[in-house]
Amino acid sequence: MATNHVRIPQRRSLAQRAKADENAMSRHLRQASQNTAGPLRLATKENAVKTGVVRQALGEVTMAAVNRKDAGLKPATGKEKEEIGLKRGRSDSTSCAQRVPLGPGRAPAAAPVANPVNARVAVARARASYAATRRASRVSTSISQPIVVPTQDEVDVVKDLPQSEMDIEDDPSDDQEDEVEVANEREVENMIGVEHSDEEEDEEEPAQESKHPRIWPEIGTERALRYAKELQAIRETFHDEVDMYDTTMVSEYAEEIFEYMCDLEEEAMPQPDYMSNQTEITWEMRQTLVDWLLQVHFRYHMLPETLWIAINVVDRFLSRRVVSLGKLQLVGVTAMFIAAKYEEILAPSVEEFVFMTENGYTKEEILKGERIVLQTLEFRVSHYCSPYSWMRKISKADDYDIQTRTLSKFLTEVTLLDHRFLKVKPSLIAAIGMYCARKMLGGDWNEAFVFYSGFTEEQLLPGHQLLVEKLAESGFSKQYVCKKYANKKFLKASVFAIDWAKQHVNDLAPAETMMIVD
Repeated sequence: MATNHVRIPQRRSLAQRAKADENAMSRHLRQASQNTAGPLRLATKENAVKTGVVRQALGEVTMAAVNRKDAGLKPATGKEKEEIGLKRGRSDSTSCAQRVPLGPGRAPAAAPVANPVNARVAVARARASYAATRRASRVSTSISQPIVVPTQDEVDVVKDLPQSEMDIEDDPSDDQEDEVEVANEREVENMIGVEHSDEEEDEEEPAQESKHPRIWPEIGTERALRYAKELQAIRETFHDEVDMYDTTMVSEYAEEIFEYMCDLEEEAMPQPDYMSNQTEITWEMRQTLVDWLLQVHFRYHMLPETLWIAINVVDRFLSRRVVSLGKLQLVGVTAMFIAAKYEEILAPSVEEFVFMTENGYTKEEILKGERIVLQTLEFRVSHYCSPYSWMRKISKADDYDIQTRTLSKFLTEVTLLDHRFLKVKPSLIAAIGMYCARKMLGGDWNEAFVFYSGFTEEQLLPGHQLLVEKLAESGFSKQYVCKKYANKKFLKASVFAIDWAKQHVNDLAPAETMMIVD
């Protein structure tokens, strides 16, 4: 009878079980440092428990995971044993300094730190010192002394040194950027046919010293003081009725706004004699361009300020650049394009401006022309304030009479065609237009008009004479501005004004004899 011999496990003694547990524990110990890793780890754990650090549990979990992974591997020898020791040594942050072997360029390991907080402080200090060393090396390698605050005498000596003795280095990248910018500007100038006068640049500084003042009319000191006294006397006695509930008039800030606009007037004025620097265009050609811009402005129903800004941009650009006759219309349409983008709520597109010129210029030419115009004017578009701002203020003197205001609008637009008004400030142009309208309608220039305009009747007479002479010119009624205001919508203001001017032009003295000069 066959029997199965089954081996029954024998009960082990206490000595055998202790020896088996010891063998099991030995498999979890690191083979490269069986005599040192265990005691060090146990001692570190005891210190951590004593100090109350909770973060040591992370090191234990990491160590257990590494031991489980390496349990099934074969015993490593040689270089592999050293690499395994390096990997396991990184799992315990407290004994890392003693486990990691020294490599090339490494300093001797520091003693283990019992308190992890102190270890972080030491590392932060080391990083700060390293960053400070790098910053100091960028400044100068010759600075090895501590920082000392210089005295006032030393500061004065440094200020007196010439520039060649100071450590100043030019960045070569800045020169390259300047060269690229100049090349791009030359490309645009060649594209739109704009030429820059080098002779004008050479003679610009001495010309500024000897040129005549741009502001007209020129008055003496005594007469200016007399006008100021008359204006101050009227302001002291005249009572201005302010409607605090009319938010559109912003009465609380009106005076400050107009003072700021007066400060900007002279900055946005062109050179009154810029045509002397042009080689191909004349004042008559400018008048034709302005008349065409009036048609474009009226055709697309733009705001009145858009027209004034566009013509101001044209005059200021021509004051700085020499333009050929073939590109004069491009300058005008580009100026209108810029003004519409600035002032209009819904500005016409660039394709519509191409259509305005009957495809005389392409879309690319207008866009590149916009860039060169804005660069020339240094993007100063909002500095100009049209005469309509002051006209609205002056109209308060007659309670916004519709006939006076409509007629004054026509008269102020007539000044756009006359180059002699380039040296007149917008505030004075508005006052001249209102004064001419009052004269034609049989009114007077009373204290209310002096108060709101800031000009006396004597100051407005020369401009009034120039304007009447312009209206009485032969063939002036053919201009588009006359056709525009001949409509019933504008009360046929141009027809009435031209008839009045032809009747009274001989009654007034010539404008040359009426110039205000002491």
